[in-house]
Amino acid sequence: MQSTYDEGMLPRTYEGQVCSIARTLEVVGERWSLLIMRDALRGTRRFEDFRAALGIAHNILSDRLGKLCEAGILERCLYQTRPDRYEYRVTSAGLDLWPVIMSLLLWGDQHRAPDGPPLLVLHRGCGGPLQPGLTCGRCGKPLGPLDCDMEPGPGAQPAGASVSPASPA
Repeated sequence: MQSTYDEGMLPRTYEGQVCSIARTLEVVGERWSLLIMRDALRGTRRFEDFRAALGIAHNILSDRLGKLCEAGILERCLYQTRPDRYEYRVTSAGLDLWPVIMSLLLWGDQHRAPDGPPLLVLHRGCGGPLQPGLTCGRCGKPLGPLDCDMEPGPGAQPAGASVSPASPA
């Protein structure tokens, strides 16, 4: 009997698993979905802005945005008629992903950013940096998505520089 997936590899879906992590991966466990959410949480709302920022193919972006909307993480909202144009707004379920995405960012800053953090997440109240535990490194207050500003860090790419496909995002 032949397996539906290679030995040692997980199947592409986790339907048979009764696990909240597996169920979450069904929604956001794909690279582009997390990068779209990263940008959405930074304020990106329009299709072409996502496409330009991510360098993602039109069909892949359309598919991922559709899936994030179906899951209730983003909401598609009409902002112009003739022609109809939509933007994508983060829902409360999407805001709840902020701690996960920021934890990934902090891990990446520590382990995958040899030139320093490419993005600084700063407490809007005092300017202190976000630290593990999602607290302010200066005043110690717990931080959420509405408490922070983001700005380029020492590891940011200069404007117009390209990132090698082999480089971590």
